[in-house]
Amino acid sequence: MFGFPLLALLDGLALGSFEWLQHAVETTTGWVGLAIIFAYSFLIAFALPGVSEVVLAAPLDLGLTQAERLTLIILVSAVGKAAGSIFAFHIGQEAKESGPVIRFLRRSRFDVVEWSENKTLQLARKWGYVGMALALSVPFFPDTLSIYAFAVLEEDYVKFALATFAGSVGRLLVTIFLVGSTVAVL
Repeated sequence: MFGFPLLALLDGLALGSFEWLQHAVETTTGWVGLAIIFAYSFLIAFALPGVSEVVLAAPLDLGLTQAERLTLIILVSAVGKAAGSIFAFHIGQEAKESGPVIRFLRRSRFDVVEWSENKTLQLARKWGYVGMALALSVPFFPDTLSIYAFAVLEEDYVKFALATFAGSVGRLLVTIFLVGSTVAVL
């Protein structure tokens, strides 16, 4: 059973926005909620704007303890993001083969390619896939930028997926720690 109105879902679909999906993640209950968390995390990895931490707000109501619920959410989200990152990785591999895409990005007002290459190369040279996992562990920073930046430079699908999985788990654990610490101080 879903905890969100069907009309809001249809309205979001009609407008072409993805706010309905974030709302679904925040309000869905039951085991179907895990499928929504997976889908949201998959899409966040390569297409959706926004942050992935919203999955921690999913109530789910599965009869589990709070720790078990959070563990399940973290694992499902990390698997979803790793799967989505493989899709982004494939797109990145195709893009680096596509001269027109890179030329267009280099000619843009803000040279996204140069900036991301510089930052990513610094992390990749120093830390490799561990650097990618660390970059993805930063809460509230769009994952998509890091994922695509690494996707253009790296070549190993399995290591890429594992780094994304680790970064996703790290990001959610850091978020839980930060929120918990803030609440404890207040």
